[in-house]
Amino acid sequence: MSDGAALSTLSVDELRRRLTEAEDTLRAIREGEADAVVVRSEDEDTVFALAGGQDSYRAIMEAMDIGAVALDEQERVLYANAAFCTLLGCGPGALQRDGLFTRLSSASTAIVRETIAQARNGRHQTQFVEAYDGGERHLMVTAAPLPLAFGTGCALTFSDVTARVKAAAAEESERIGQAVIASANEAVVVCDPTGLIINANAALASIIEGDPIGRRFEEALRLSFPIGSAVMHPDDLVMMACEGTAIKGLEASAPFADPPKDLLVSVAPLRLSGETIGGCVVTLIDMSERKAVEKRQMLLMHELDHRVKNTLTMVLSICGRTLAGSSGLEDFRERFTRRIQALAATHNLLADASWAGIDLTALIRSELAPYLSPTGPRLELSRLDRPVTPDVAIAFGLVIHELSTNAVKYGALSRETGCVSVSGRPLPDALYEITWTESGGPPVSIPTRHGFGQTLITRSLARGGGTGATVEFAPGGVVCRMVIPIQAD
Repeated sequence: MSDGAALSTLSVDELRRRLTEAEDTLRAIREGEADAVVVRSEDEDTVFALAGGQDSYRAIMEAMDIGAVALDEQERVLYANAAFCTLLGCGPGALQRDGLFTRLSSASTAIVRETIAQARNGRHQTQFVEAYDGGERHLMVTAAPLPLAFGTGCALTFSDVTARVKAAAAEESERIGQAVIASANEAVVVCDPTGLIINANAALASIIEGDPIGRRFEEALRLSFPIGSAVMHPDDLVMMACEGTAIKGLEASAPFADPPKDLLVSVAPLRLSGETIGGCVVTLIDMSERKAVEKRQMLLMHELDHRVKNTLTMVLSICGRTLAGSSGLEDFRERFTRRIQALAATHNLLADASWAGIDLTALIRSELAPYLSPTGPRLELSRLDRPVTPDVAIAFGLVIHELSTNAVKYGALSRETGCVSVSGRPLPDALYEITWTESGGPPVSIPTRHGFGQTLITRSLARGGGTGATVEFAPGGVVCRMVIPIQAD
């Protein structure tokens, strides 16, 4: 291993410790406290005797793997070892001729001079960034006073700590990346170039069971893709990403999950330094809830389409039958408008109940409300708190409208003493019988003409299985018996 490579593996604290030891060694040599110095290396140890004076001192400096330079009070270079010359990329002669600061940028020069100034009262150390060979490197400079025969200079040591800084930055970046993956709501899987899973976050546990680390991606996640998709097999994802292709928003299903899930899959190359691809990152978003919502919306759209068509068909039928039974345009307008208003009132009640069905009491009160008052006709309701489906509610609302209209014109609701009683009772097979009974009105006679209103009453509720309606024109008042299906309790 070269000196530079060995140095790059040391921590910043270790570099500082070794710099301190080197400076202590130099001080001991200058002050005559050491007789010899041992410089250790991987191959052998070299012993330098100090009896030779200046030559031995310089031999020790040259053996150091840390750049060292000595300046006088005028910042002239007195001496620079080989490591320092290599660091700056120049020879010792050029360095002594041109000076130290011609080799540094203006920003670096200001930092080094400030370090020298701070070192007048003792050793001082600063780390800075220097532009170098189209990039930048991190240098650590240590300054200490250097007593000279003609004054006090400065001893400087320089160390390139770029590798250590980059390693620390990479470690921090890795830590942040791990934290981001761990905190993601979506499942994230990291694979190496061979397709082995090397990392995964906790969200993946909602899709597969057990630890996926070390398993092949296509074995751990047996995804199914739609016919005609850009990807037909899970290992295609890894292969395409490792070739540099990113894929976003690919729909897939996970039939192996419990319960099975619909997923939105994205994959991107895992780029390391430069353009090197070290694997891929796969993101899996659970779309099951969204898909379920889309299916419910589609069902609602079909249901709405069905109801609109039925409503339009009913309106056309009411229009045609009302027109056939009207004596004139004004009569038609009045009859048709009231029937459509009755239909709209039932739709409003259903809308308030989110089309989940409504009970019979609300329907009857809504239709008869305009004709009742404290001093007028009475309404008696009993045992009608039963829910019905929207289709039954619409038909029942139209029937109640026709009964109310007839009662206002000819029956119990035409007199203040009149009374309408509506009661219900359960029948077998989820059926319910509702009886409309009028009393207190004028005498009733059987009509000579069978109009659309009576037809609507007797036919609207007929759905087979015993359902339907019958009308009895009793002398004391009209009686209508209706049998409808009801929702289960």
